[in-house]
Amino acid sequence: MKLVLSLLALGALLAGCSSLDTHKESDLGAISRIYIEHRLTDNHRIDEAIVADLKARGYEASCGPLTMLPDGIQAILTYEDRWAWDFNNYLIELRLEMHENFTGKPLATGYYHQASALTKSPPEVVRQILDPLFKRK
Repeated sequence: MKLVLSLLALGALLAGCSSLDTHKESDLGAISRIYIEHRLTDNHRIDEAIVADLKARGYEASCGPLTMLPDGIQAILTYEDRWAWDFNNYLIELRLEMHENFTGKPLATGYYHQASALTKSPPEVVRQILDPLFKRK
């Protein structure tokens, strides 16, 4: 009986596990102006959550379609989000890719995945991905 309860408890813990993977291709210290490309299919305002997080870190950040790219932007950050529904809409996957504006050279990537309905809020997921990539200014 104890074994069954232990296995059930372990299963419950593992069901809530998430994975996070980040990688910097180069030093991001010289980057100060970042543009987040708005996805037309984004109904959850992920781009605005990214902008808010970057601004809180001291970066100049804005978002919108690439056709509205402001002058002087050093890096473009794109994202891909995946949502699930189980009596509530929740974020299960977020992938971020940042590259230089003029050369297209990759600068950094971040990936978060959690298949459980007990996920973090989008701003929490964004912070968790960006923390290892950007130090607060």
